[in-house]
Amino acid sequence: MRRSLRRRRTVTAFRENGRIVVCLPSRLSKAEERRWVQVMLDRLAAQEKRRRPSDEGLLARAGELSRKYLDGRATPTSVRWSASQRARWGSCTPSDGSIRLSARLQGLPTWVIDYVLVHELTHLLVNDHGPEFWALVGRFPRAERARGFLDGYSHAAGTADEDGDGDGPPGGDDEDDVTDD
Repeated sequence: MRRSLRRRRTVTAFRENGRIVVCLPSRLSKAEERRWVQVMLDRLAAQEKRRRPSDEGLLARAGELSRKYLDGRATPTSVRWSASQRARWGSCTPSDGSIRLSARLQGLPTWVIDYVLVHELTHLLVNDHGPEFWALVGRFPRAERARGFLDGYSHAAGTADEDGDGDGPPGGDDEDDVTDD
């Protein structure tokens, strides 16, 4: 905690050398100080929770998931967040091994993001949504739960697909992405 004579109204919190620093005006009472420290710790925790993993972190996670659920056979060349991807949760280009995840996934539970990664990793091995594809995706223990979560999330946001399967446009069964419209 740092008290400042010059600081009049603002309270800030940040990480410095592995520690959390809270900067406060020196005129605060001990009770106000305790309250503000707790408020700022809560805000910092929420901010860090919302912070998305880096693209490098996504690539590493995709590698872990491929090894765990796909016998390491899916090897993406890149995995990145996409802010422009609004109609799909994820997409991939099997020819170059690239995977893109919608930035809308940020802040959702890790197991939901992992499901979308496994879905897209599987497309590096199988292009369609046939039985072989779903058998591989089904190796992810929370696959069905994650699909339900994404369907519900899409429905609540008013972006659910008409047939409710969460996998693509109505009637589409050979898309290479997870959609929600």
